[in-house]
Amino acid sequence: MFDVSIANTLEYFPEKCVNCDMCIAVCPHEVFAPGDRVVTLARPEACMECGACAVNCPTDAIELESGVGCASALIWQAIKGGDEPACCGGEEKKVSCCC
Repeated sequence: MFDVSIANTLEYFPEKCVNCDMCIAVCPHEVFAPGDRVVTLARPEACMECGACAVNCPTDAIELESGVGCASALIWQAIKGGDEPACCGGEEKKVSCCC
């Protein structure tokens, strides 16, 4: 199984953040958290590189190379069935990212 604890390509530029909270809303692994003036990077090691945060950031404050995380989510969804993965708009997430 894919180990999300290994290094990833996530880069966050808080000076560009406008605190819209879109990254918090779309991240399936709670990598981001609310902050006073800007969103905080709470759990960068949990990033699966699905790309939801970067795609939905209106100020390009987040960059990453969408990698195997999204593919992994799609594969697991296919195996267990049901809704599409949260990172792709399924369940409680309302914004599409990698699909």
